[in-house]
Amino acid sequence: MKTLILGATTNPARYAYLAANRLVAAGHEIVNIGIKKGVVAGAEILPPGEPLHDVHTVTLYIGPKLQEQYYDYLMKTKPKRIIFNPGTENEELVALAKANGIEPVYACTLVLLSIGQY
Repeated sequence: MKTLILGATTNPARYAYLAANRLVAAGHEIVNIGIKKGVVAGAEILPPGEPLHDVHTVTLYIGPKLQEQYYDYLMKTKPKRIIFNPGTENEELVALAKANGIEPVYACTLVLLSIGQY
């Protein structure tokens, strides 16, 4: 199950960094998307380009204002679900996701992984 991490960073103090490493450790394939350059958990951080079509989950690590520029990209990527980590809650994107058959989930990726519910 491939996970796209939106807001990937090489900063080890950030939750996106921790999530990338824990997802890989749990056996999940990841795609890091962000504005920073570098490699996290063995995957290069890429700028958003062509939408991907084999992503199961998008986990958000950018705030609602920054999310707006990715709406079209996310809808064309067509994940099964979008995880809104704490601080990324966005009713507009939730409505857009639902309208496109994507399940919005208000949760913490790190917690879901730690309790085996990812």
